[in-house]
Amino acid sequence: MSAPSLSTPTRTIPPGYLVPFVLVTSLFALWGFANDITNPMVAAFKSILLISNFESSLVQAAFYGGYCFMAIPAALIIKRFSYKVGILAGLTLYAVGCLLFIPSGYLMTFWAFLIAYFVMTCGLSFLETSANPYILSMGDEATATRRLNLAQAFNPLGSITGMLIAKEFILARLDPADDAARTSLSESDPAAFAAMQKADLGVIIAPYAVLGIVVFFVFLVFSIARLPKVTGEDDRRLNAGATLGRLFKNKRYLEGVIAQAFYVGAQIMCWTFIIQYGVNELGMERAEAQGYNVIAMVIFVSSRFLCTYLLHYVSSGRLLAGLAMGGGLLILATIYLSGMPGLYCLIGVSACMSLMFPTIYGIALDGLGDDAKLGSAGLIMAIGGGCLMPPLQGAIMDGTGALGLSATRVSFFLPLICFVFIAIYGYRTYRYHQATSGSNTLTKI
Repeated sequence: MSAPSLSTPTRTIPPGYLVPFVLVTSLFALWGFANDITNPMVAAFKSILLISNFESSLVQAAFYGGYCFMAIPAALIIKRFSYKVGILAGLTLYAVGCLLFIPSGYLMTFWAFLIAYFVMTCGLSFLETSANPYILSMGDEATATRRLNLAQAFNPLGSITGMLIAKEFILARLDPADDAARTSLSESDPAAFAAMQKADLGVIIAPYAVLGIVVFFVFLVFSIARLPKVTGEDDRRLNAGATLGRLFKNKRYLEGVIAQAFYVGAQIMCWTFIIQYGVNELGMERAEAQGYNVIAMVIFVSSRFLCTYLLHYVSSGRLLAGLAMGGGLLILATIYLSGMPGLYCLIGVSACMSLMFPTIYGIALDGLGDDAKLGSAGLIMAIGGGCLMPPLQGAIMDGTGALGLSATRVSFFLPLICFVFIAIYGYRTYRYHQATSGSNTLTKI
């Protein structure tokens, strides 16, 4: 895409799209809330149910598995009908998944909660597959990535709210007994332990039930809202085979999908296991450690606005490579520095991750035209990186450690590997635009 002429500046959000943009942008905050009220639940379920780090991280496998499973079906439904239908389907599944927490608490079985998470994120997959390309299409192609970055900037606001709810209304209200005391109680007085579990699961259920009601009301708003059609939306032919053929031949798109999987994996690992790092390395309480997660998200939000501004002057590939290298260095410090400095570095990684998702998304979809509808599904499937990597890190954390390091520290080599790949992708993108533009300045996308 070419940069707009200096004499005729293009508005990021055309006037006719302002209200739809605001409505659809609200969805970014809504799924951000779901993501980050859920991350601390890995630690919560581990203590409540007395399971391993690997088993508790199956929360993330179920949560992000829904994204991976539903992305392609969602894209086909959106292509066949409309973005609005995709949004309404997503909100329905989102609400149903949240409300499934009520019977899951009654059953008091881990698998029931995993099903609830899976259904909920099947809905989130619909929302992200709809909202991201819809935002890209709300105006001139020259401002598409800038527009998506603006919408994505509101995602962390929902995330911060979710983290605070998790900290104050879940983790802080769980029974303070540690894992050793719970294990002892389960052996000496199973009935009392079951009562403790039931009370703690009730604490988890309440916020999700309220969230389900909120999402239902958002569904009502979208059901009556008038969302404008965008270019290519009238063409409802699926042509899935031909589209997939073109996508699989597009190396930049395929590398973008892989980079997105590594990014999401790194993000979820860093944010999920801040609590375990604080508890295992520094002897913190879960609620206290979650407070540092909130600080990490505030840094993430602040950095996203700053990096969005920098995109006016620095090519997206160059910025992505620089951020990934910075994230890798901070992870190395997290691994090798002891005490609070290591935790501070882990928090600081959020500054480097702030713009990675929308930047990779925009680079990968650049120039795809109507193929972006199905192409966006591949990038949402890539969120499955958050399904596979946290359980693997949890399994490493259950071990004994290596290289003179604790198992918790050794486990952070996984996000380090992820940042290395992202840095390579960013550099390759930068070199590609150098070759096509003949300069160090990236053509705006």
